[in-house]
Amino acid sequence: MMTPPEQSFAADVADEARKIAKHYFRSALEVDDKADSSPVTVADREIEAYLRSRIAETFPEHGIFGEEQAPVNLDASMIWVVDPIDGTKSFVTGHPLFGNLMALLKDGTPWLGQIDMPILGERWQGVAGMPTLHNGEPCRTSGCTRLSEARGYTTDPRLFEGPARAAYDALASSVHLLRFNGDCYNYGLLASGQCDVVLEIAQQPYDYLPVVQVVTGAGGVISDWAGNPLTLESQGDVLASATPELHDEMLEKLARTRETAAA
Repeated sequence: MMTPPEQSFAADVADEARKIAKHYFRSALEVDDKADSSPVTVADREIEAYLRSRIAETFPEHGIFGEEQAPVNLDASMIWVVDPIDGTKSFVTGHPLFGNLMALLKDGTPWLGQIDMPILGERWQGVAGMPTLHNGEPCRTSGCTRLSEARGYTTDPRLFEGPARAAYDALASSVHLLRFNGDCYNYGLLASGQCDVVLEIAQQPYDYLPVVQVVTGAGGVISDWAGNPLTLESQGDVLASATPELHDEMLEKLARTRETAAA
């Protein structure tokens, strides 16, 4: 099966983005706080500027939606979604679990997704209709179908505030094992069968859209907490699971938490 040119392009630009990230990693960096109090560095800005310039040069008719600069040409049928450094808090504290994310949407639907881990040297690529690749080799989810046997991940339980705390509690009380941190890496681990369910809250489109095809191409399921497909307009509460059975079981628990909160 031939590799689509967009997939080769995503790999090529990720190679250069890795070099930029490695150059700044564990160096003396000035860290700025954005309006939402999240950190940003020169590495975030330089990587995104590079990705945008390459996209504009190679696919001038495509749109771009990124974290650090304003959207471009969002009326286009093909839109790239980029996160230069997913896990900037890890990056600025010298922790290697940060990644570079890219997606390509076709008519609003994720068609290509890529997770690249610059320090770990791992890369997942998913393209619609093709198996997800981990460092060039096909990978599959675990096949786990029961929450009581599942290994779960969420990046930070402190993000589940107010009524959303019940969603975290539902996960924590249901899975066999629960671990924290990881950001985008957790979705790669799910695609490779190392964990079984990922629950995240208040994600941005550049956080979740690049992982959609990575998860689904490996046999997994990903949606918002109500089971809806993820789009640019989604609220950003994300559930990813190794199997449809596991996904349905967790969705039922999330629905019950909403019913209880509304009562």
